[in-house]
Amino acid sequence: MSELRDLLRQHGNRLRAQIESFQFRLEPEEIGWLRHIELGVAQVQGLPGVKAMEVVHCGRSAAGVAFDLDPAAVGVVLLDPETAVQAGMPVRRSGRVLDVPVGPRVLGRVLDPLGRPLDDGRPLEAGERWPVEREAPPILARAPVTVPLLTGIKVIDALVPIGRGQRELILGDRQTGKTTLALDTLLNQHDQDVICIYCAIGQRAQTVARAIARLRERDAMKYCVVVNAGGETPAGLQYLAPYAATTIGEWFMAQGRDVLVIYDDLSRHADAYRALSLLLRRPPGREAYPGDVFYLHARLLERATHLKDGGSLTALPIAETQAQNLSAYIPTNLISITDGQLYLSPQKFQRGELPAVDVGRSVSRVGGKAQLPAYRAVVGELKLAYAQYEELETFARFGTRLDERTRLAIERGRRVRELLKQEEGDLLTPLEQLAVLLALNAGLFDDLPLEEARPAERRIRDAVQTEKETARRIETGEPLTEGLRQHLLQLAQQALAPLRSGSG
Repeated sequence: MSELRDLLRQHGNRLRAQIESFQFRLEPEEIGWLRHIELGVAQVQGLPGVKAMEVVHCGRSAAGVAFDLDPAAVGVVLLDPETAVQAGMPVRRSGRVLDVPVGPRVLGRVLDPLGRPLDDGRPLEAGERWPVEREAPPILARAPVTVPLLTGIKVIDALVPIGRGQRELILGDRQTGKTTLALDTLLNQHDQDVICIYCAIGQRAQTVARAIARLRERDAMKYCVVVNAGGETPAGLQYLAPYAATTIGEWFMAQGRDVLVIYDDLSRHADAYRALSLLLRRPPGREAYPGDVFYLHARLLERATHLKDGGSLTALPIAETQAQNLSAYIPTNLISITDGQLYLSPQKFQRGELPAVDVGRSVSRVGGKAQLPAYRAVVGELKLAYAQYEELETFARFGTRLDERTRLAIERGRRVRELLKQEEGDLLTPLEQLAVLLALNAGLFDDLPLEEARPAERRIRDAVQTEKETARRIETGEPLTEGLRQHLLQLAQQALAPLRSGSG
């Protein structure tokens, strides 16, 4: 009996010590309730301490982001299908601003703007997350854009060059090859040590699936990330997609890497933002867009830059025009924000002049500063020949009698236009481009029939394939010396000799 009493006393003392050491800690939690929901936008009563862009949870499964901080009600943009929520549900704060996973773990993956995998692969490992909305680098942290971003496309690398850290707009009507042009640029980075991010906004699932299949076919996913907010997703996800893609790219830029981000496209992004703004009862302006639609894209594209400490983020936003109207609201906004534009002409596309880049309406405000020095020896003559041809082409159509000099200028221009054509995915190295363009400027194509220009180009490209040392010198920034020019012209003449002798 005494042993039992001692045992109870011992356990009682231990229990008393545990009770005395236990401390109750109550943490207050803000809980609101969902008052109204319509087309992916909810009005929430309560949550007086919620922050802008803070993630909130509606019920048990649906997430949203605090968008409008009105004293009467918080405007919440839903990031999950509307069917998961209903009026009267409790809404809880998460305490964290919307963020996205960053780091090497995202390479090769297809993600939504919240970082959730869409490729049926393994879940992302826990790691670093950065806010979706981030400030652009200050001016003093930026460096001039001087390093070229090679696209492998002759008409761009030679006539409208793009630099690493630049913002170059791609615009044109529907079905003119904008996405194809951007994806070809992405595919050309396979050996350029550039991280690529393809951001699809409001696109059809079939279009995105075709783009991903092409990237996988060319083994490009190892240096790529795809951020997809398709047309079937809530407008809130479409609005967040480009900011999430830019944040993913900024992490790599902070590590000193060069990054290319393609936004396909920002016209749909502006439409998604307009839909959200109208549902939130924001005052509409021109074409029903809210007054801050310029800031919508300005704060996004200002994040593209070349840093002094190394690393760059190049932006290739895509915008759609209607009936070639470059003065429409969203295209003019983007033209004023970016450092140049590549305009794709529907007339050129219909004539089969692909890529359908209209050189006269396209411009790069960085220009030759971000171009390999070797190009500068050939670009001047090429631009002059093409400009003269476009001026004289009208007279030739009407059968006007032309002097010999004008006739030769037209024939040279026809060959320039023919050789600026390029098949999808047929990307050229800088050496191949320079060899072809030098031969063109030297008149080596002038005495060949126009239909033989493309086969002749292929012969020249094949002839310079073995010139590894020459290719290295050009790609490392050496100028085109007279000796190198003569060497390339000699290779081109030897390659075209069978065509002239009739044995090709």
